[in-house]
Amino acid sequence: MKFTDIKLIEPIQKVLSKKGYQKPTPIQEKSIPKILEKKDLIGIAQTGTGKTAAFTLPILQLMYNKDKNYGKFPRTLILTPTRELASQIGENIQEYGSFTNFKHTVIFGGVSQINQEKALKKGVDIVIATPGRLLDLMSQGLFNFNTIEHFVLDEADRMLDMGFINDVKKIMVTLPKTRQSLFFSATMSKTIMDLTKRFSNNITKIEVTPEATTVDKIDQGLYFVNKEDKDDLLYNIIKTPDVDSVIVFTKTKHKANKIAKFLCDKGIDSVAIHGNKSQNARTEALDRFKSGKSKALIATDIVARGIDINDISHVINYELPNEAESYVHRIGRTARAGQRGVSYSFCSAEERDYLRDIEKLIRKEVPIINHDKHSEFAKNATGIDAKPPKKKPFVKANKKKKFGDSNNKKTDNKNKSNKKFEGKTKKKFKK
Repeated sequence: MKFTDIKLIEPIQKVLSKKGYQKPTPIQEKSIPKILEKKDLIGIAQTGTGKTAAFTLPILQLMYNKDKNYGKFPRTLILTPTRELASQIGENIQEYGSFTNFKHTVIFGGVSQINQEKALKKGVDIVIATPGRLLDLMSQGLFNFNTIEHFVLDEADRMLDMGFINDVKKIMVTLPKTRQSLFFSATMSKTIMDLTKRFSNNITKIEVTPEATTVDKIDQGLYFVNKEDKDDLLYNIIKTPDVDSVIVFTKTKHKANKIAKFLCDKGIDSVAIHGNKSQNARTEALDRFKSGKSKALIATDIVARGIDINDISHVINYELPNEAESYVHRIGRTARAGQRGVSYSFCSAEERDYLRDIEKLIRKEVPIINHDKHSEFAKNATGIDAKPPKKKPFVKANKKKKFGDSNNKKTDNKNKSNKKFEGKTKKKFKK
């Protein structure tokens, strides 16, 4: 099938032709006709399969065919879990709707809401938002959902992972009952299905690939390595000429910062991106990476799903995720737009069980790469050796005792009694 077979309107066909897009991806081919029929839909597809165009193109067409009163009130609401993804969808809408004159705005936290307020008051057709900031604006009376005709919940599974499900429900109950609801997710869960059933009477399910399977065009490789050797191994891989641009995944913000500093100290321009970074810092880091100024982007999972950048040659799992599904999402950052990609994973002994879960999910063993820092101990780890060490319970520092530093409970109780007695005596003298 070609885009011309879907009978998209001329302003959209003009954009697609300009960009050289001729054939829709499987999720686009199946979703666009259904959405144009104004059906509610849930689309299950891996990241990097063109889900954004699958809902933006038909929504733009439905809005264009119905009403030309541009920017008077919001008619489409798109909810996303991260600021980066919201910004990217905004860029896509700007691009796809460049010949339609529709106005849009992107709303998220971490920045001043003044410009967001101004955009809403001035008038927009499409709002792309993260749940938290949208609820803030709603509580201030700056946004209402009465005119919404199309609602999109993007990355629904990620919304659950990040704890936004209750915020999503609060928003959805305020939407008009006569609306089109579209849900897109990389995986399906009972919670997501229950959500779609609650807010849609007759929903069409589209699934273009089996859940949580790896992209065929990614060449995967595995390094068994001791924890203390990971930095040197990472540097030796990244400095090679065939690594053009690489995303390195870590489990913690602190580790992301440390790796970025380590690589920069070694002469490899690197930037870190995670939840503790301000929005301006995150935007600047992404811009440096997209422009090629930085060769490596060190990221945590929380923002990884919002990164949609073509021409990423490699993905490296410096630390394996504790959830196997996250592995699929991580490596899906490469091999986008029909290209091939490479993913490498480092596995120390304490991550061995994580690797077993990943290989069970993807139904194949990741090929082992021999190297000079290979660890047989990591490769063969079982039992307690194959599990991460238990975190020590956090113990708050003892505050200075009110009645002395004695560890003797009897002494403390005696001191309490003396204080009470002294208090009563003072009251008598005052009288």
